[in-house]
Parts: sequence; structure tokens; C-alpha cells
Amino acid sequence: MSGRGFILVVEDDEILGASLEQRLALEGWHVRWAKTCAEALEAVGRQTPDAVMCDIRLPDGDGESLMRGVFARAGAVPTIFMTAYGGIDQAVRLVRMGARDYVAKPFEIDEVVDKLGAATAGADAGEAAGAAREESDAGDPFASFGLSPATAATRRTLERVADVDLPVLLTGETGTGKEVAARFLHATSRRAAAPFLAVNCAALAPELVDSALFGHEKGAFTGASERRLGLAETAGEGTLFLDEIGELDASLQAKLLRLVQERELMRVGGTRPIPFTARLVCATHRDLEAEVARGGFREDLWYRINVLTVRIPPLRERPDEIAPLLARFAAEAGPRLRGVRIAVATDAEAAARGYDWPGNVRELKNRVERAVALCEGAAIEAADLFPDARPGSLAAASAPAAATAPAPAEGLTLAEVREAAEKAHIEAVLRATGNGIQETAQRLGVSRTTLWEKMRRLGISVDG
Repeated sequence: MSGRGFILVVEDDEILGASLEQRLALEGWHVRWAKTCAEALEAVGRQTPDAVMCDIRLPDGDGESLMRGVFARAGAVPTIFMTAYGGIDQAVRLVRMGARDYVAKPFEIDEVVDKLGAATAGADAGEAAGAAREESDAGDPFASFGLSPATAATRRTLERVADVDLPVLLTGETGTGKEVAARFLHATSRRAAAPFLAVNCAALAPELVDSALFGHEKGAFTGASERRLGLAETAGEGTLFLDEIGELDASLQAKLLRLVQERELMRVGGTRPIPFTARLVCATHRDLEAEVARGGFREDLWYRINVLTVRIPPLRERPDEIAPLLARFAAEAGPRLRGVRIAVATDAEAAARGYDWPGNVRELKNRVERAVALCEGAAIEAADLFPDARPGSLAAASAPAAATAPAPAEGLTLAEVREAAEKAHIEAVLRATGNGIQETAQRLGVSRTTLWEKMRRLGISVDG
């Protein structure tokens, strides 16, 4: 049992760490012992380990964030977690997310040696682990969430408040992944086994929102042939996620205030209150404080939902997540759209990192799916990802609005300049959303009717 390779042991317990280091060295491993995430990542930067043995709880973070950091720097390194009995559920979740295995303290050292041997056995272990990690990432929507400093801080905040039974408000631009953050909050909370129910308040017709959220009694209105439970009631002990909460009209804001304040709801046509037991998570791309100031959003409701507020940063502030997201979306789209696995070429990754992503993660996913569907090779290239870019240049991809904005010209009135800029911006947002009228209207902060009218007046077509 020799020639085993380099093992990184991360454990802040000096006695346990030294014991592991000594025993593994006797078994033929080259061992590096680190006490913190920072020390471990520094070691990985100097030499890629064959395996990582890591405690789940560390002084400057946790094993999960360390695993993601190692994967980001060195690829899918087999990782085995050490956990006390009370943390076994978390260890199992980490294995589902890409860890190799875990051991529960107190453990026999022979168990550790056996698991490390299995993790690194075979000449193709690294390739197999990499393939397993790709498959894990493809099925894990949280795999890249936290790889950039901006979202690492966001992730830690969500983890800290996961079991704090207060409303959470997620803010950020359209397409940043606010629903992903809400699902992560739910998955890491004690409510994870209960339902997660999401409703896009902007996508529902105003006359349907009331019934969708709170349910209705039989005969409450024309067509109500039977009692139907609303999402707030169906969520049970789980999580109710209200996306684009800023789109609710005043009457529904009043009912939502009762839901939050009194922890009860009333079905449409009902006569008795029903307890609301779910956790409420809301999201918006609007500045609700400004909406309150202009009278578009209730101040009392704003104070009730603005208890734990978490900003989801735009993709341009999360460059380290672009490559993992590209790989994940391509891995998901290839079998579904083409029946084969599709890779991401180096030039596509470089182009993506240089793009500003005005449509954020949603735009990235849309571009990847289009590229996968239309590419001719086994990998999507920069030209597939950005077909609207000029040959030999990514200027059109990096700044889409600039491609259509006219150069300044003398003799134009201020109104003409404003109209030209408005047309260029609408066209840029339409491109970013794949000509999605509903999403474009939401991002521009106008109604669909207003958007259609502006497009007609400005001569904007979505046909081409």
C-alpha cells in the first residue's frame, strides 16, 4: 500500500489533525495538514491533492465552501468529510452535491484509510471524479452559487438566516437567480422536506392572483365549481416564494399584509381565517423603497417584508461563476436538445467572461441553449454563443446597446436624442431576453401594453 499520493487533511482539532497526519504518513501518503479554509486553499494553489479529508465545521467557514473552492481551483478532487453524528444529514447532502464520502466521529482510522484508498484508486480516478462532478453540477442548481466572493457572502448570509423564522426579501436585477437563492434558502433550512411553492406575481392575471395565493370556496365566483386551496395554504410548513412582489396591486398588498402580520389567510368567499404556517420569501427587481415614496407600494407591508433583506449580485460581479454555469447549462441542454453531451470551447468561455451580461444568468442560459441547438460541432464556440457579434470582434456581444445606438450628430433635438436612446435600449433588452415581451416589459418597468405601444411608435419589430 505505497505510492498513494498527496492527501490534504483539514481539521482545526490539533490532536485529531496530528493523529490523522501521522497515521496516514505511515500508510504511505504524503500529507499536508491545514487548520482553516484559507490554509487549505493556499495548499491547493501550490499542489493539487489526490484527495481531501475535511471537517464540516472550520474556524473560518465550513467544509462545503472549502469543497467548492477546491473544485473551482483544481477540479473535482475526491473529498471525504468528517462529521459528528448530529451532522450526518448535512454530510449526506454534501455527498449528493459532489463529495466522495464521509465518516462520522468518532471513527476508526482504518475506515479513513479504506475510504481514501477507494477515492483515489485506479489510473482513471481523476477523470471519473471529474465526470461525476459534471453530472452532479448538472443536477445541482446551487453548484456554482458561492464560487465568487460576491455570492460567497450571499450564500453565507442565507445559510445563517435559513432557520430564522422571519420573512426574507431578495433584491437584485432581473435574471440574477433570485429564485435559485430562494430554493437554496429552503433547501438548507429545517423546512427542506416540506413544499417549496413559487408564484410569479407579474405573470398572473390580476384577477387570478387572489385565488392563486389564497384559494377560494365553492361558488365564490363564476366558475368556482369546487373549493380550491391557494399556494399560501398548500405550502404548509414549507416555503412560499413570491417573485416580483412589487407587481401586486393595492388590494392584494393589503391581504398579503394580513398574511405576514397575523399569520393567517382568508380564502376568496371564505368566512373563517386559516393559519399560515409557511415561511415567506419575497423577491423583486424594483426599488421598493422608491415605490413606497411614490405611493405604489404599501409602507406597512414594506416594513413587514423588509426584515431580512439579501441582495443577489448581478452576473457581472460574479466572474468566477460564469465558466461553471456555462458547463452546467451545456451539460443539461446537450442531451435534451441534441441527444449528446456538448462541451464549451475555450474561446466561448473567454468571450463569456468578457461580456457584461445585461440579462444575467437567465440570458446566459438562453444563449447556451440556443448555441447548443445550433452549433455544428461537439462544443459550443464563441460564435455560437454570440452570433450577433461582428466577425473578429466581441464588441457587439460585450456592449449590445452600443451596436444600435446612433453616433452623436449635430442638429438633433433633445427629444430626438432621447427617442434614439430609448429605441436602442429597448432593442438591446429584447435581444437579451430572446424577444420575450413579458420579461422585457418587466425589466424596463413598464406594462406589456406600454411596451407594445413604444415599439410601434419607434418602429421596433421582433420578427427578425
